[in-house]
Amino acid sequence: MRKSGILTKEYMHRGLFQKGIWFFSSYPAIELETMTVNVTIQDFVADVVSELVFQNMQQVSKEIMFIFPVDSDTVVHTFYATMGETRIEAMLLKKEEAQKLCKATSGMENLRYLQDQWDLWGPVFACFLGTLPPNREVAISLCYVQELTLHPDGAALFRWPHELFPWRKYISCVSSEEEISKSLHFNICLKSTRGVSHVAINSSYTPLQYTAPDQTSAEVSLKLPPWMRDDLNLLVYYRGSHTLSAVVERRDPTAPPGSLLGDPVVMVTLTPNIPKDVTNSGQLGEFLFLMDRSLFQDAQNTLLFLLKSLPLGCYFNVYSFGATFKAFYPQSVEYTQESMNNAVGRISSICPDVGDCDLLSLLKSIYSTPLHHGHLRQLFIFIQRKIFSDEEAVMAEVYRYRDQHRCFCFPTNRCDTFNLFQAIALETKGECVCIHSKMDMTSEAVKCLQQTLQPTASGISIHWDLPPGLEVSMIRKAPEIMFRGHHSSIYAQIHGQAQDSERGEGTVSLLYHVGSQSFNYTLRFSLFPSADKRLSVHRMAMRHLLWKLAWEGTSETVMDIWHSAVQSSLSLGVSSPFTSNVAVLMRQWDTWHHDSLPPESSMLFSSSCNLVPCQLLWLRGFRPVWFKSTKFWMVKKYYFCLEMLGSKAPDTEALPQLLASCEEREPSSEEQMEESPVSNISWDWKTSPLSTRLCDLSGLRVVVALQKANGSWAFTTALASALGLSSADVDGQRPTELTAWATVLALVWLHRYKWKVPWSELLEAKACRWLQEQAELLLDEYLDAANSLLGCFVQPTVFRI
Repeated sequence: MRKSGILTKEYMHRGLFQKGIWFFSSYPAIELETMTVNVTIQDFVADVVSELVFQNMQQVSKEIMFIFPVDSDTVVHTFYATMGETRIEAMLLKKEEAQKLCKATSGMENLRYLQDQWDLWGPVFACFLGTLPPNREVAISLCYVQELTLHPDGAALFRWPHELFPWRKYISCVSSEEEISKSLHFNICLKSTRGVSHVAINSSYTPLQYTAPDQTSAEVSLKLPPWMRDDLNLLVYYRGSHTLSAVVERRDPTAPPGSLLGDPVVMVTLTPNIPKDVTNSGQLGEFLFLMDRSLFQDAQNTLLFLLKSLPLGCYFNVYSFGATFKAFYPQSVEYTQESMNNAVGRISSICPDVGDCDLLSLLKSIYSTPLHHGHLRQLFIFIQRKIFSDEEAVMAEVYRYRDQHRCFCFPTNRCDTFNLFQAIALETKGECVCIHSKMDMTSEAVKCLQQTLQPTASGISIHWDLPPGLEVSMIRKAPEIMFRGHHSSIYAQIHGQAQDSERGEGTVSLLYHVGSQSFNYTLRFSLFPSADKRLSVHRMAMRHLLWKLAWEGTSETVMDIWHSAVQSSLSLGVSSPFTSNVAVLMRQWDTWHHDSLPPESSMLFSSSCNLVPCQLLWLRGFRPVWFKSTKFWMVKKYYFCLEMLGSKAPDTEALPQLLASCEEREPSSEEQMEESPVSNISWDWKTSPLSTRLCDLSGLRVVVALQKANGSWAFTTALASALGLSSADVDGQRPTELTAWATVLALVWLHRYKWKVPWSELLEAKACRWLQEQAELLLDEYLDAANSLLGCFVQPTVFRI
């Protein structure tokens, strides 16, 4: 997870004749002393109420800032900090009012210092808390709601940042669990109508205690923080099918019926079950390749391999961009032999350039083009330069269409906006890979393309059956297509008056297709759940409704809905494009109840109120990815333990050698997505990895360029030359069917180089499918002849023949 907690304001001297800079440090000058956290998890939504007490351990006063990461799945709705007799409370106001107040707020430069830091990135909630004297405490109350992610094994994953644990007491009292329990109170309540099965936590915890006879609710508590300063990872496993689940939340009795708060809201989580043995026929996708022109000289081979690896029947387009952008076609076209030849021929027409880079205009143009029914849009973005488009505007555009596409991003290690592309990939459930060499680019891009060609759930639809008199209004609709291992939460408002008060259940049905198979799941849910004053589902639904209204505009027909939604969001603390944060510092006896509606902005100019810098910020720090491995970080943590415990093992002299050997290993794609230290390593793009020097890339490029769109090769002199053969050699052992003979020869040749460059797997798969369609061929005879001619020992099973 990204950094969170208390940061201290520091000054850095940059030289005798240079002006220094202010920055905020996470060095533990302010220690977390005690924490009380209560987490309630219902299926895939978590409601968190926390109180964190920090103490200044230094003998000097410190200016402090509190930050907490807030991605699109998180809503921070309550925040206040107490220091002695003063209290700082954050609240939401309409954006115009908040902007006027910000102009009258002193200390706003502290937020600018925060934005300039290289080690902080992404969206955060930030509040400047002022000066904390020595040995004094600040108590922070933070409440937020969060949609949980899906773990690959089907569990709901909840995470808590490692910075928000009392580590000093943990280290000093490592042998006394009783002492630690005085400063650590972390309680988790689990609820699900399907039943709670078990939990897995990377820390010591109490046994799971069921609080209902049908095991639909349970409780568990932490005994210790996670070992070695890890983030807390809590996996919750539920009983029954994971494909369809629903959480219904009662209306707020104080709100008028018909409004979002005045009606029940249901959150339905969809996790389509996609069998592993189903082929992806008929659902091929739309593939858009976005190439930074400054990177083009290094990316020609990558683009060639991607275009040749696409399946027949999909749609594709290629965009080159810099200060402006150009497309091969006005709109994406169907992948045929003719369109592929045309695109490959136009690769060399892309002219490299330098200067500005406008990504926002390109994305807006792409999103404005119509989708192809049944073909999920997938973007492959290759970039080296820093974009000059507003990053928040780029993310807002991506967020708007996140259910309609996936982004696979490939920033180079020279790209200053790596964090933006990681956020884009995470938001669209794609992948972001930092590229260190030309070979990495091709290998990682083809690997991601292979991932996009996996079977999908398409034609997704939701059907409701409610008692007469009740209706459903969709707030967030289900996506049309979903991939294996992904889930999506949709929200609906239930309004009206049931004619039959005895019928207290409704049903929701999920229908989708995988290939030629159809799937149908039905779930019953209660319309009268137990009362819950936290309104966590309403808050998440409110967030999606407000963003939906922001995108669609506020016409006269929806003006009443907009006004009601904005007023409700202010009372619930749900931020949106129409609102902004402010904070005030007051004496304790002047505070108003934090659950009530915020006061008029004119009250904030009273003599008892001092405005405090507090906003949702997009931080633009640079966070490149560094080589690492699991072994590498185990060694790092071993060093950490030695430092904390004040001891040194007799064999620690060998650790630097082990550490160095670990650094030479390239990370996996999963490791690249994790947090890592910043390094200034700059990779030389002219230096090719070992695999480049072991095979002739010019010959490989020719073989790839000669493959047809259907996967076959035509026999030509150019192909024979690229394979290292003469025409006489080929004709001497040629079977009857020339195209099949050329295809088998190319397959065997590619397989011989597969251990050196693993990019050819999709090309081989296309060729294998074409050969399998040639029912009358004696493929064993062709394969034996190709093995003999090329000096290989490729078995028929390798090509699934």
